[in-house]
Amino acid sequence: MPSEPSISYRTPLSAVAGIIAVSAAASAFLFWLVYFHQPADVSGTHLLFLPALNAVLNTLCTIALLVGLRHIRQHAITKHRNAMFAAFFFSSLFLVSYIANHALHGDAHFHGQGIIRPFYFALLISHIFLSVVALPMILITFFLSLTGRIPLHRKIARYTFPIWLYVSVTGVIVYAMLAAYR
Repeated sequence: MPSEPSISYRTPLSAVAGIIAVSAAASAFLFWLVYFHQPADVSGTHLLFLPALNAVLNTLCTIALLVGLRHIRQHAITKHRNAMFAAFFFSSLFLVSYIANHALHGDAHFHGQGIIRPFYFALLISHIFLSVVALPMILITFFLSLTGRIPLHRKIARYTFPIWLYVSVTGVIVYAMLAAYR
């Protein structure tokens, strides 16, 4: 009977637990920042371009995700990996910019009325919920890829990709709706 390969394709529970713990801490911090933190009242720090920058970063992430999907379907692994690293980079920059924006300016309020209002909040709630779900999934998917656990990476990526794409696209839509109803 042949021996098992030396590389374990099982995901270490300690790594997954660590990723989930970091993701939970990040989500708790963002919840506090958005709903409880008082914006900084520092003169000269009105960086009003940050929401637009966030939309650009989400758009770039969306493009990178779609390029990554195209490359993996063409079995271009290196190009796929590069596109996914780009998507991760844009999402990471978005997170830094999002934190800075909320720390300085607080939460934006939607001023739309009528039928658009429940549509906006349904979109926003789904965006927020799935962004909390996406963070550990993205980190676990990257961990699996970087540690050579490709079969598990593929399984998880099938769920991670559409959630990450939805969060990126709806982030841009939320920004556009906020901008349209100022």
